[in-house]
This record gives sequence, structure tokens and C-alpha cells, in this order.
Amino acid sequence: MKASELREKDEKALQEERSSLLKAQFGLRMQKATQQLTNHSQLKKVRRDVARVMTVLTEKASSK
Repeated sequence: MKASELREKDEKALQEERSSLLKAQFGLRMQKATQQLTNHSQLKKVRRDVARVMTVLTEKASSK
């Protein structure tokens, strides 16, 4: 997911995206804890996607 794609979305869509990413991150953490996670790089990708969404949300909030 690119930041330019996120900037085109409105705040409600970004909030929903953040919520779904946080749920995915939780699921991946649980899989890691139970040693069911095979692709550990997914954790890093999801964490960075959450950070991107949060950054765009902060940008939109400060531009108002």
C-alpha cells in the first residue's frame, strides 16, 4: 500500500483501514506466539502499513 493511495481516501476510510490492519497485526502476533506463522516478514509489512495510515491521518488532521 502506497502513501499516495492513502492520501486519496477520506478520513473514515482511513480509520477503517487502520482498524483492519490492527486486527491483522493482532492475528499475526497470535500466530507467532503459537508458532503457526510461516512468513515472519508479514509482521513488518503490516506494522509499516499501520504507520503509513497513521501518518496520513495526522497529515489530514493538521491540514484542517
